[in-house]
Amino acid sequence: MAPPIPHLAVRGSDGTSLLCGPPSCQESSEFNRDELQGKHMVFSSDGSLFGWCNGTEVRVVKVPSGELVKSFDLPKVTALQFSPLNNILATWQHYTKTQDNPQEDPNLQLWNLQTGSLVKAFYQKKITGWCPSWADDENIAVRNVNNELHFFENNKFETIANKLHLQKVSEFALASGPQPNKIAAYVPGNKGCPSFVRLYQYPNFGGPTAALANKSFFKADKVTMLWNTKATAVLVTASTDVDKTGASYYGQQTLHYVATNGESAIVQLPKNGPIYDVCWSPNSTEFCVVYGFMPAKATIFNHKCESVFDFGTGPRNLAFYSPHGHILVLAGFGTLRGQMEVWDVKKYKQVSKPQAEDTTHFAWCPDGEHVMTATCSPRLRVSNGYKIWHYTGTVLYKHETPANKELWEVLWQPFPTGTFPEKPVKYQAMPSELGSTEAKPAQAYRPPALRNKPLTASSKLHEVEPAQNMKPGAAGEKQVSKEALKKQKRREAKKAAKQDGKSDEAPPPVLDPAPSVPAPEITGDPEIDKKIRNLKKKLKAIDELKEQQVAGKVMQKNQLEKMQKEAQLLKELDDLELGV
Repeated sequence: MAPPIPHLAVRGSDGTSLLCGPPSCQESSEFNRDELQGKHMVFSSDGSLFGWCNGTEVRVVKVPSGELVKSFDLPKVTALQFSPLNNILATWQHYTKTQDNPQEDPNLQLWNLQTGSLVKAFYQKKITGWCPSWADDENIAVRNVNNELHFFENNKFETIANKLHLQKVSEFALASGPQPNKIAAYVPGNKGCPSFVRLYQYPNFGGPTAALANKSFFKADKVTMLWNTKATAVLVTASTDVDKTGASYYGQQTLHYVATNGESAIVQLPKNGPIYDVCWSPNSTEFCVVYGFMPAKATIFNHKCESVFDFGTGPRNLAFYSPHGHILVLAGFGTLRGQMEVWDVKKYKQVSKPQAEDTTHFAWCPDGEHVMTATCSPRLRVSNGYKIWHYTGTVLYKHETPANKELWEVLWQPFPTGTFPEKPVKYQAMPSELGSTEAKPAQAYRPPALRNKPLTASSKLHEVEPAQNMKPGAAGEKQVSKEALKKQKRREAKKAAKQDGKSDEAPPPVLDPAPSVPAPEITGDPEIDKKIRNLKKKLKAIDELKEQQVAGKVMQKNQLEKMQKEAQLLKELDDLELGV
């Protein structure tokens, strides 16, 4: 059976519509375009339902048939969300008070999608974190109420089944996956006490040893918590609003790894600067981080927080894994020029390098073959439109919004995991009438005094570092981990010791330890000889660092500075030996 064709939902000033995905890329004939301006739209987690609100009502239809499931007379609704099994539709509208009605009606409402009846209504003043978080099987739902987590079971919202009592929980993240359900809770620090994140397994919240893991840290005004798909670990990005060192206008960020087995660590990033993006691979064992002052670095780490592959530096601030996890897109959107790097992460080989200028939104198609880029208002009010690409860099479909209209949102229809089989990665561009948009190397600005002179290192604004497998001396070499290098060295040492043992015809007799012999004189002056020995020791350490760099190890800043002093040390050694 052929896999289904994903749909694309489009919302703008001219209404809401559904578009059939590639290869046809035509407006769906089953869905009647809503000409009213939509305020919000959303697909259900399995993609079978589509809902939107248009200032008059909330409508829910089946996809792709377009059959109406339910409509609700809710003209003020501005946000909506489906529960994972499509039993509940959550709607939210702005909380307002008037003199006539000082106690406004509850603005967060939960509706039964089968009967259309109201299940429960809550007061929720802020839109941040407005929707309850459900487990995948809907056995529990969680809300943060006045810095306390309330748990409800089996969509029975009349009674609170459990509570998580901590000092002041400001953020939480419920992991996906089967039972037992796991939750991460963040409590900000105050009065010299550190902030901390704790992991719990529902419903074990009581007692000092109830937490699965705990990670405390300073320098955190807010955090972002990201679970992997297997619910075995969470990545915590802690950030401050102000950088007290003065190195950045945008505060400081640190990345922490916390696992449900109790392990925790801070992820060591080789380059200083902000953390732009963090994303888990669908295999749950690796994650990618984009970080550092521009040009930013991108690195893949394993579950031990060890560097697996370094993509070097470039104009990028986002990372997106494909649904199957075999392709990674590194992109520079927003204030950057829209350059994308598409990588095969199984072979660590670059597939394409297209460019999508003025992009404000990017999303992978569930089939793992296509991506969508869009330029939307209000982020950019000119050149609105969207493109559908093949990951090899070919543009398959392009829509330009008329100058007097605006595009607000574009969404792919999601599908359950396993709907689309993983296909081998292609490196040849797909044929298309629109062609590809490979990024052309941009010429850096050069002042008039340097324009007729050859380009030198001093005239460059910054040095662009190539990917780990594109550095000089790395071609054709297989990338191996630190652990593999250690094992290889142990095997070589054991083999050498074995050969030395075989070459000796008889074991040497056991003799009394010989008295220590002083180091041989080189110049006759003890002070100069001591300096020469120290210089040789430093040069030997530099040679070892060079070998580690060729083997693929990421060098720290102090190690690179030590390597740069090699020429200076050699000159000092020559001067001492010649008696200068």
